[in-house]
Amino acid sequence: MEFESNSSNWEGVYYYPHLFGGIMVTAALLGLSTSYFGGMMGFPTLPYMLPYLTNLQKKKGGKKRIRVYMDGCFDLMHYGHANALRQAKALGDELVVGLVSDEEIITNKGPPVLSMEERLALVSGLKWVDEVIANAPYEITEEFMKRLFNEHKIDYIIHGDDPCLLPDGSDAYALAKKAGRYKQIKRTEGVSSTDIVGRILASIDDKKECEKAFEKSKHASNFLPTSRRIVQFSNAKGPGPNARVVYIDGAFDLFHAGHVEILKSARQLGDFLLVGIYTDEIVSEQRGAHFPLMHLHERSLSVLSCRYVDEVIIGAPCHITKDMITTFNISLVVHGTVSEGNSSLNGKLDLDPYSVPKSMGIFKMLDSPKNITTTSVAQRIKANHEIYEKRNAKKEASEKKFYEERKYISGD
Repeated sequence: MEFESNSSNWEGVYYYPHLFGGIMVTAALLGLSTSYFGGMMGFPTLPYMLPYLTNLQKKKGGKKRIRVYMDGCFDLMHYGHANALRQAKALGDELVVGLVSDEEIITNKGPPVLSMEERLALVSGLKWVDEVIANAPYEITEEFMKRLFNEHKIDYIIHGDDPCLLPDGSDAYALAKKAGRYKQIKRTEGVSSTDIVGRILASIDDKKECEKAFEKSKHASNFLPTSRRIVQFSNAKGPGPNARVVYIDGAFDLFHAGHVEILKSARQLGDFLLVGIYTDEIVSEQRGAHFPLMHLHERSLSVLSCRYVDEVIIGAPCHITKDMITTFNISLVVHGTVSEGNSSLNGKLDLDPYSVPKSMGIFKMLDSPKNITTTSVAQRIKANHEIYEKRNAKKEASEKKFYEERKYISGD
């Protein structure tokens, strides 16, 4: 049988020179070739020992973990961002995310909607993220690239197949590509921060109804949900037989830092966090015709991407029933102190959606760590709508060009 050489085999020689040297010296003193060992006591010839030496090295130090880096603004965090980071994580073992500073975003793209603190909470809350570098530069400069390779031990820099250009029109990742340390992932179609801003701007009250209808149709979601995408985001694990299942429900529209923090608090109260996500109809009834800004499947993926969530009910009922509690073996139902208004409850206390768990003694109000809401985020954009309309006009043109010129890329 012919031996097939493998460069990794020689790592054993590198890490165990004394063992290798001892074998060679013994062979030399005896005046024997290495093949002689094959006829004595079943001892393998030297080439066949190399995999053994490699195994010794692997057992001692283990396989080198591949560290990948992906950066971004991650403003108005959505499931497209989450899917990008999921794909990036699949290209390595550890994912380090660079969060671009507010100042760099203003210079290159215009004012961000969310603060650094809010964006940091969102990115850190994703199940695929291992580390976050705050205030990362928008451009991968030679100095920063060296820092990534030397200090953070990054093996590859990742970005989507959509172009990322600097104000002068140059490629922000040109140096990483030149260094041969760049890998590309597939952009998630059907959503972007620009699109979400457009949906919010379309709902501004002082616009005429016909204008609103046109804007809303122009920014309607193009996301095509598939079972495969849901599986990719899912933990694919149910609760253990004696697990304490905690249930929390809501719209979770325009997923924000307040959502992450309340989900974290809820998860700490049990072993398994089940999240009920209201239908689009329920959200519209509670908050008005302009809501939800994100439809049911978009909201479901955003919640599933959160590291504190174990499972979701897609299209959960507003009222929690005894049968539902039994079916999912729910031990505790929680609700945050900060939430959007519920018009269906005004003056109708008998329609309290939590009356059943309250009567069973398994309901708890949680202090919401943050005061941020979907409406308050939308108001930031509406208050500065002229700035965002101007920014969106430019971004929409570049996105339209991207979709017109794009080609099929396999893998996601």
